[in-house]
Amino acid sequence: MHSGRSTRTAAENLDWCHDAVQGVSRTFAITIDALKEPMSSRICVGYLMCRIADTVEDAGHVPAQKKADLLRQYDRVLSPDDQTTVEEFSETVEPWIPDERTADWDVVAATPRVTSTFSALPDQAQSALRGPVRELVSGMAMFVERYADVGGLRIETIDELEEYCWYAAGTVGDLITNLLAEDAAPKEAETLEENARSFALLLQLVNVAKDVSADYDEEDNVYLPATWLREEGLTAEEVAQPERAADVARVVERVTDHAAGYLDDAQAYLEALPETDGNTLAAWAIPYLLAVATIRELRERPADVVTEGTVKVPRAEVTTLVARFGQGVDREELSGLRADMTERPLHQSNS
Repeated sequence: MHSGRSTRTAAENLDWCHDAVQGVSRTFAITIDALKEPMSSRICVGYLMCRIADTVEDAGHVPAQKKADLLRQYDRVLSPDDQTTVEEFSETVEPWIPDERTADWDVVAATPRVTSTFSALPDQAQSALRGPVRELVSGMAMFVERYADVGGLRIETIDELEEYCWYAAGTVGDLITNLLAEDAAPKEAETLEENARSFALLLQLVNVAKDVSADYDEEDNVYLPATWLREEGLTAEEVAQPERAADVARVVERVTDHAAGYLDDAQAYLEALPETDGNTLAAWAIPYLLAVATIRELRERPADVVTEGTVKVPRAEVTTLVARFGQGVDREELSGLRADMTERPLHQSNS
């Protein structure tokens, strides 16, 4: 990978990356804040490298084939065996960066800074991150090309949805595992490798279920399986229409139930993660338990993904959960927290 020259120090770039994460994802920022060094910085940089691709893939104003070309070029930048430079990618993507930039597009505009920060990481960390990030980028390019004639993505089956979720998030599960598996005992390492996919698919499927309207309205993407939509007499173009909310809700419930099928394996993954190199249980248990809470909310009011635009966990519950881990939570308490949050918001629980 050719990251280009920079007059900024590695420490300045790393500080910028940590600030950038706060702007692009409040949820992932909680994870970064819960980690310690060096894991915090490694996950932060790896996440931003993925976010660059995700922003390009989600760009509704960029023609599908152009998105695929940009993603392929970005993948070549990340390859250690390719001569494509990050400056070439920046020059190609620059005309597509909106004049009124969001935090996501600020990160895309700063791709040279992100890749420079990545290049300053230890070789072992670079090796652990590069493969999963490149798999995510190439997988996104493949899906954009698959639906280039349509414009936005139109997932056909639950199997294809899982395939997409693998590229969008499962690779991140591999990224975490790559960074930590060496420090795990053999039995725990095996558990990590067996369940990393389940942990990541749980989180991504929950996102699919809760963000139906936003995905369609903002990105022209429909991730709810078309086979399930047709069973309810729905077309992809009707998923955000309020008058069809009750029908969409039944499909949302099916995706939610499918996501919930990964809860046990995802918990096994969490319980096997070593707390070494700055890794902490809180960093990954918090998003897991927020997924539990989101599943609860989706089951109680699935139509809200259409009528309200999304389904969110109460802010007070998020605050209570983060504070709870700040006081110290061990692995043995995960099952109890999961049970409590399945029934009611944590801030309303008596336990």
